[in-house]
Amino acid sequence: MCACHPPSSRPAGSSSATLARLEGKRHPGCRGLPLQSPTNRTVCRSHALSSAHDHPNQFALLGQRRFAPFFWTQFLGAGNDNLFKFAFTVMVTFKLSVSWLPPETAGAIIAGVFILPFLLFSATSGQLTDKYDKTRVIQWVKSLEVAIMLLAAWGFWTTNVPVLLACVFFMGLHSTLFGPVKFAYLPQHLNERELTGGNGMVEMGTFVAILLGQVAGGLLIAIPEAGRHYVAIGCVTVAVLGRLTAQFVPPSPSTDPGLKINWNPVTETLSNLKLAHGNIVVYRSLLGISWMWFFGAVFLSEFPAFAKQVLHGDEHVASLLLVVFSVGIGIGSLMCEMLSKRHVEIGLVPLGAIGMTIFAVDLYFASRSLPPAASLGVAEFVRQPAHWRVMADLGLLSLFAGIYSVPMYALIQLRSVPSHRARIIAANNILNALFMIVSSLLVGLLLSLHFTIPQVFLATGLANAVVATYIFLLMPEYLLRFIAFIATRLIYRFKVINDEHIPTQGAAILVCNHVSFVDAVLLMAASPRPIRFIMDHRIFKIPVLGTLFKLAKAIPIAPQKEDPAAYDRAFAEARKVLEEGDLLCIFPEGGITRDGRLQEFKGGVMKILQTHPVPVVPMALRNLWGSFFSRIDGAAMTKPFRRGIFSSVGLAVGEPLAAADVSPQRLRERVQDLLGSEDGTVQQVPA
Repeated sequence: MCACHPPSSRPAGSSSATLARLEGKRHPGCRGLPLQSPTNRTVCRSHALSSAHDHPNQFALLGQRRFAPFFWTQFLGAGNDNLFKFAFTVMVTFKLSVSWLPPETAGAIIAGVFILPFLLFSATSGQLTDKYDKTRVIQWVKSLEVAIMLLAAWGFWTTNVPVLLACVFFMGLHSTLFGPVKFAYLPQHLNERELTGGNGMVEMGTFVAILLGQVAGGLLIAIPEAGRHYVAIGCVTVAVLGRLTAQFVPPSPSTDPGLKINWNPVTETLSNLKLAHGNIVVYRSLLGISWMWFFGAVFLSEFPAFAKQVLHGDEHVASLLLVVFSVGIGIGSLMCEMLSKRHVEIGLVPLGAIGMTIFAVDLYFASRSLPPAASLGVAEFVRQPAHWRVMADLGLLSLFAGIYSVPMYALIQLRSVPSHRARIIAANNILNALFMIVSSLLVGLLLSLHFTIPQVFLATGLANAVVATYIFLLMPEYLLRFIAFIATRLIYRFKVINDEHIPTQGAAILVCNHVSFVDAVLLMAASPRPIRFIMDHRIFKIPVLGTLFKLAKAIPIAPQKEDPAAYDRAFAEARKVLEEGDLLCIFPEGGITRDGRLQEFKGGVMKILQTHPVPVVPMALRNLWGSFFSRIDGAAMTKPFRRGIFSSVGLAVGEPLAAADVSPQRLRERVQDLLGSEDGTVQQVPA
């Protein structure tokens, strides 16, 4: 339900039926927003009426007002940044002679000036986004872009390099202000099932816009005599189009209107980093994203030199590498929704990290022994089979980088407190900028130590393996979700029915039948949130599985007669889980079935509900009996490939029950009903 207001504070003029509909659809983006405001009521109503099943895939979002105007606004902004920067860089590198901006350092200086505002103003931009309506902020920022581009147009027309360099700084400021809005807007308008797809679309759009902007900037500035005039017109035109699309972005109410702005960037930056550190999962995800920018910056910064010195190509080959990299990022970002089955699936992050390392290392082997050649154009370069492997490695490396980054962004949006979300994202932008600066310094150091560019790529790929392993050991949730992701796609064909009944916010108890030793792994894969399991203490002694469940922070429980202290500790820990607003899962049969039939439910869940009356969600695992991990024929895990790989299993999720309506018998009846086949017949199990 939408927790925008308590029932006792209903806004005047709102019917009880409308409020009931709003209260029946919880959405994290509007949590804490008072409905006294008509704007807030409009946004909350749109959340209440939107469903994860309203559209078939992420591309359908482009037909909806809550996403399309925002998408095209950010697309045009990213494109204009790069059209302007690339055209300016080419102009001072090839067409002008500026003593204080020599061609060999012009690109680095322009990039440094552009990134400087991210360090200086990200903290302030995060506060502005949290304090004010995000749509108003977007419209104000896009108006600022029009003004900057008018100044830049004059700079191009008069060939005024200092003015253009100042405009690079101002466009960096524009991007700094837009950054927190860009990622804080999405969770306010998209639900959990749409968030991965929405982020994938934005990530894809950003890299496509970067590519198109650079291509357009290079082509326009190359037009003889009038090139800079065309660039001036193009920059202003794109800025005006961005301002027009921003006008159609729907209202996005403030999440912290009472916030007092701290204008000191140093103290506010430290405050934002401390705020982010308050949620350790979010903070370490910020570090993970910043590492991805470090990793990507190594390759992007070396494309020109790599193309010339290693691949023996001209500047058009360098552009081709950028195209391959951008397309790879875009495809990987779009693949996330399909791979995650429209959930925020952080199990994709280790998969992405593995792919990034494999193809970065292979890029070293593919490029270290290419024969010398004269400067190759694109046609000659592509004609040589040895170069196909280089392009494949680069494309797949970037594809896996997209798979790595999108779930992390979605996790940060989902797990951040809405009132502080933009400031958390501002902290992310600060870290990204710092990591990219460190990346350029380290690359320079390695090259000064006579590392070749392929060796730099190799070192980066190996470092990625070390950093990723460290992150996943610090945050077992990523590793656990990866294991669950692999199990439900390579061992089983796993289908979840009515997963929208699994709460995406707030405490709840999940109750499920117990069929095998991997039940918990399958439930992890089905839930968009972490689950804490109460499990028989003996399962922790099983090799591999025991370690896995310890990493998952499963709660061991022993029979009260056997170990009263362990029994009491388990219930105390279970209550703590609910107090923290998390999900708790209980297998009320008390053990794994030995005959495939649903056993009687014990009363442990009632003991917990006495002190913590939270919703209870019945669930049923189907068709898992008879698998390698079940106790068919007496013992589990004794006959490999008993049913072969890719066997079909499922999970049916029932509607939550209020605590007052729960009893062991009623829960058992609900689970038994869910065990029925899709046509309503009862599931058959061996006698």
